[in-house]
Amino acid sequence: MAIPVIDFSKLNGEERANTLAQIGTCCEEWGFFQLVNHGIPVELLEKVKIVSSESFKNEREDNFNKSTAINLLNEVEKNKNNNKKVENVDWEDVFLLTDDNEWPSNIPQFREIMKEYRSELKNLAKQVMEIMDENLGLPKGYINKAFNNGEEGSENAFFGTKVSHYPPCPNPEMVNGLRAHTDAGGVILLFQDDQVDGLQILKDGKWIDVQPIQNAIVVNTGDQIEVLSNGKYKSVWHRVLTKENGNRRSIASFYNPSLKATIAPAPQLIHIDNDNNNDNNKVELISNYPAFKFGDYMNVYSEQKFSPKEPRFQAVRAM
Repeated sequence: MAIPVIDFSKLNGEERANTLAQIGTCCEEWGFFQLVNHGIPVELLEKVKIVSSESFKNEREDNFNKSTAINLLNEVEKNKNNNKKVENVDWEDVFLLTDDNEWPSNIPQFREIMKEYRSELKNLAKQVMEIMDENLGLPKGYINKAFNNGEEGSENAFFGTKVSHYPPCPNPEMVNGLRAHTDAGGVILLFQDDQVDGLQILKDGKWIDVQPIQNAIVVNTGDQIEVLSNGKYKSVWHRVLTKENGNRRSIASFYNPSLKATIAPAPQLIHIDNDNNNDNNKVELISNYPAFKFGDYMNVYSEQKFSPKEPRFQAVRAM
């Protein structure tokens, strides 16, 4: 079983309707898909690979070798408790890039290259959201407007890029690369390593690999897309495995709502005919999720990221 691969360029031709349908099926049945021919220059992607890898090797690897994950794994190995796993940590070096924070890298051209990359990914995220609008029968720009606190054309939504590396692990069975979770936000665009695998999603009760494809962008839907679609689209559990060989690079960009944005199922998706009523003109309103401020959701998520998502929705319902 393989993650679906979509040729994004076919949206502009005779196969548009079929491609839209394929993306809709991916959002409904998988929560993950891969885009090829997405329009991001290959030359730029190659530069991103280089500066990201150089940043880890020259600026971050030494600190990772002194990290909590390393120390805890060494302790488990020292005690020769081979049945014990290192809990509550991830075998991951990570830093975040936003428009506002100080970027922790002095690698030549890192800032210029990653700024251009982030601009490309942000535009791609908006295109993906418009496709979701169309497939869900929502007005064009509906999801983006919701993420921007209901303000047309504003840029209040959060866009962040997480640069991660998962170095080789001497005992990969004893520690997680990244623990299983669903993503809190909206649309996630991942430029993953095309040589070292490790990313998996939970599909029909089984963990399956997100196969590395050169220069592809992996797309997944977060919890807020699930809410806006009233459950038609689902956020999906995923994780990263550690590997004994290879330093896995992972660059994930998150297009999330503003912390002030109110998120709720789209009204167009909660009007359901009441078949049990003799009055054919009566409509029953069924909303599977509460309305909430995204900032409130993030407060809950920060404490429950690696737990099931349903209690998070219940927690914000009670606020």
